Amino acid sequence: MTFYERIKKILDGLSSPSAQELRNALETLEIEYEELVPFLQTPEGQPYYRRLLYQNDQVELLVMNWSDIECAPHDHGLSKGWIQVMEGNSMNTVYKVEDGQLPKQLFDKIHHKGAFFFAPKYGVHKMKREGADSLVTLHLYSPPIQGMKVYDLKKCAACIVSEDCGAWWPDHQRQKLKEITFEQD
Repeated sequence: MTFYERIKKILDGLSSPSAQELRNALETLEIEYEELVPFLQTPEGQPYYRRLLYQNDQVELLVMNWSDIECAPHDHGLSKGWIQVMEGNSMNTVYKVEDGQLPKQLFDKIHHKGAFFFAPKYGVHKMKREGADSLVTLHLYSPPIQGMKVYDLKKCAACIVSEDCGAWWPDHQRQKLKEITFEQD
């Protein structure tokens, strides 16, 4: 069975999966770092390079190769998902969001190679590579991400970004679907 056949066989069986079903599917895929190497490219001035490995109406599977730039605080819109650290160490910063306010940092946690961590619906976090080793992560979300909100805490602003923008302030106006400003404290 090829890499794609294995992914399709497992992920096509999911229908409105629960958080636990997503985690089980990601574990069952048993993807090895070596299988991801052909999909990795240099992030070129962004926090990460991402490659969509698989998507249907229920789920999407992405691999991300990280630079030394941290991503912006962001949510995953209506999606929930699991992140698996395939290589290196990830610093994950989790935020609390109260309606109409900028996110407030709650805690940082380092996730080492092999770790899984959950990204809840509307949960806000940011990630970065921890240490000098390369960081590669695998992400399984349901439903596929739409309406991701990215925050710029210095500008007291957020924007909902298009699907071709990652977890950073958009480079192009067309990637800003909606911009939101917050009152400064």
